[in-house]
Amino acid sequence: MAQNIYDNPQFFAGYSQLPRQVQGLDGAPEWPTIRAMLPDVAGKRVLDLGCGFGWASRWMREQGAASVLSLDLSENMIRRAKADTADPKIEYRIADLENLELPPDAFDLAYSALTFHYIRDFQRLVQTLHQSLAPSGRLVFTIEHPIFMAATHPHWITDEDGRNTWPVNRYSDEGERRTDWFAKGVLKYHRKISTTLNALIGTGFAVRAVEEFAPSAEQIRANPELKDEIERPMMLLISAAR
Repeated sequence: MAQNIYDNPQFFAGYSQLPRQVQGLDGAPEWPTIRAMLPDVAGKRVLDLGCGFGWASRWMREQGAASVLSLDLSENMIRRAKADTADPKIEYRIADLENLELPPDAFDLAYSALTFHYIRDFQRLVQTLHQSLAPSGRLVFTIEHPIFMAATHPHWITDEDGRNTWPVNRYSDEGERRTDWFAKGVLKYHRKISTTLNALIGTGFAVRAVEEFAPSAEQIRANPELKDEIERPMMLLISAAR
């Protein structure tokens, strides 16, 4: 079973105050890039993995999706998503993605934002998603970038020129990483970019696009706090087709 950190009261209280939770998709600087990677969802059956508060699920329906099945391990997340949603075509379920079972050919799009790095057995999940997608179905997901995740102590350090620098160590040592973020010992799983892409390719997915997100100059002007994000990629965005 995946670690259910989002039902930790301390973690959930801090997480709920993030701009992307208060403002929704508009508070996620990577959203315009993700949106450009998504297929037309009109009339499509969508699977939202790690749906959180349901922002993306509701957006999919606004764009004309026929239905959305929204999964999350956290009771807190599902409770909040249900409270904020009045749409019978969105179904919220509590589910552990580590042992997820899905019917074949049941979805046209599988979408996930910043969830898969919590999954130990990524290969199994990819295989499950592949068989659950209809022919020509799409998988679009974001994860924390391996460069961001690899560090033993993931935080900025100052180099000899006084510039913020992000440490990268143990990059080839894949597996567990524990960090203190709103709560102690948050468990994530570091994988190299090649491991993630080869898991998709080996399962039969065709990789359509890969983005290593960095904010635009316009975004930095609007929000100067984003300026350090150009020093290293924080997120990896991938689109693949069945």
